[in-house]
Amino acid sequence: MISFIAKVKPGVFKDEIILDSEGDITIKIKEKPIEGAANAYLIRFLAKKFNLSKSDVILEKGLNSRFKKILLNINQTEFEKIITKYKKIKREP
Repeated sequence: MISFIAKVKPGVFKDEIILDSEGDITIKIKEKPIEGAANAYLIRFLAKKFNLSKSDVILEKGLNSRFKKILLNINQTEFEKIITKYKKIKREP
């Protein structure tokens, strides 16, 4: 089981996972935060990205916050292999 904190930005133009150079994870999702719809969408989105069932994705903390503690039923090696695909490098001005 992997646990991580992510900043979730609902109501954006496209779904996206971003891993910045400091290792912080931001997840952008299209669904708007109305009556838990964004949380349900987030679970489906992460399950698809990590090739898991929805029951393998748990929002442990932050149901009403942009910062969420997320548990994934996946091993560390697989998690790192998948999450590094989303690494964004900050460009110098």
